[in-house]
Amino acid sequence: MKTRITARAAASLLALAMCLTAATRAAEPTRDAGSVPPSQPYVIAQTYRLQSQVLNEARELNIMLPEGYAEHPEQRYPVIYLLDGGQQEDFTHMAGAVQFASFPWVERLPPAILVGIANTDRKRDMTFKPASGYALPKWLQAYSEAYKSAGGSEQFIRCLETEVQPFVAQNFRAGPDRILIGQSLAGLLATEVLLKKPALFNHYVIMSPSLWWDQGALLKQAPQWLKLQGQGQGSGSGGVRKVYLAVGKEGPEMERDTRALAALIRQQRRAQQELVFEYLPRENHGSILHPAALSAFEHFFAAQKKGR
Repeated sequence: MKTRITARAAASLLALAMCLTAATRAAEPTRDAGSVPPSQPYVIAQTYRLQSQVLNEARELNIMLPEGYAEHPEQRYPVIYLLDGGQQEDFTHMAGAVQFASFPWVERLPPAILVGIANTDRKRDMTFKPASGYALPKWLQAYSEAYKSAGGSEQFIRCLETEVQPFVAQNFRAGPDRILIGQSLAGLLATEVLLKKPALFNHYVIMSPSLWWDQGALLKQAPQWLKLQGQGQGSGSGGVRKVYLAVGKEGPEMERDTRALAALIRQQRRAQQELVFEYLPRENHGSILHPAALSAFEHFFAAQKKGR
């Protein structure tokens, strides 16, 4: 016997189904239109706080370990010390450059530990004490307030030597290669280390150094410091020291000073020191960091690449 459903009954059943569907949806948790599914952090590095006794302040070190670090406990790695190494400075984008350079299909750099040294007072740490009565160049005088604390590089270099490097050596599998990277004011600091404390690092990447500081005093003193190195004073020991210097299209003064520094180092003709100077006319003060650093890595580790 067939049951006949009238139009009125069918309409009633449809209405009931719609009510049940609406009630079910109402019971489900709502999601805002702008919400996203659950996520997890994408971590490329760890930040460590180092209490500096030399500087009497806490300093942040951002440290990225190479791929495979945990899986190869027997391996030691070159350490790249990056000045201006805060998260909102040069660390994050240089971490990408270091990773890229160490890819097996790129092979400009062996797997390395990257140590970014974040700034607290950049003008203080990157500049040596100027001569009495020194006045900033006219083009910089509008920023004179920022330079009131300038002149503390000696303490900062001591912090690098006695606190930062030992911290890295004690806590990570650091190999013998120590690379210092600095650009602009940080390039000035890297130049000062190269001249006065050259054994702290055996690879130097110096880009667009602010040698104008204190009316070019460091460049004027460079022959004296290089002569002392030639006599074995402060030069340290162990392996060949490699220096990479670069400048872009950055105005006559910076280009002239960087070329002059390269010429002075070249004149030294130390058997245990290699120099590469590059003028990069397609780059400016803001864009030089990546192309220069990648070029430096390739020059530094070309022999290792050929040996594999």
